[in-house]
Amino acid sequence: MKGKILIYGGAGGIGSALGRRLQATGAELHLVGRNETKLAAVADELKAGYTVGDVTDPDLFARATEDAGPQLEGLVYAVGTINLRGFQRLGPADYLNDFSVNALGAALAVNAAQKSLKKSDGASVVLFSSVAAVRGFSFHASMGMAKGAVSGLTLSLAAELAPKIRVNAIAPSLVETPLTEQMLQNEKVAEGIAAIHPMKRLGNPDEIAALAAYLLSPESGWMTGQILSVDGGRSTLNT
Repeated sequence: MKGKILIYGGAGGIGSALGRRLQATGAELHLVGRNETKLAAVADELKAGYTVGDVTDPDLFARATEDAGPQLEGLVYAVGTINLRGFQRLGPADYLNDFSVNALGAALAVNAAQKSLKKSDGASVVLFSSVAAVRGFSFHASMGMAKGAVSGLTLSLAAELAPKIRVNAIAPSLVETPLTEQMLQNEKVAEGIAAIHPMKRLGNPDEIAALAAYLLSPESGWMTGQILSVDGGRSTLNT
């Protein structure tokens, strides 16, 4: 990869796993995150630049793009929320925050970077939807709506930005990351969630990162507008 890869959520479980994969190929990286201590540590490990900020701040995206430099080859928006509540317990703030972090942030990140991405001969964007956008689960009304918006955004951007920029999304099921740590700290709960997947286990960040790295690479050069499930079979199989 000749250009730089901009990773939002670069210090998270999936973002940092992807960064390690890309760094091993010699790719230049620029990471974005809101926890400066954690972000600086990962950036130091990966010899990457970084920008500190929250994706709910609209000013972050122009700043991160400028910090990354004039030539971007790829953008990854690996930022999300896990807000599981019964429908009657969800209020406007829940819907607005989940939409802002998952979908609006993704749109603003791509918008800020598109001029730089168009300078590349093979620019690629990777967004993150969810199994909850294709299957109905209780307590996922806000999450399913927000991630469904990411899927729709992926298709719209893929059409509008072709052929200069490819846009694809990954739709995982539950992955063992710092974001899911609290809900998985009860061993029986974790085992129960794992058991409802046909593969009988949860995902790990590197499995998701492997697909993201492929989607960023020239090897996937004829792929755009795809929403790819990496979910232990949960979206399509009943066992």
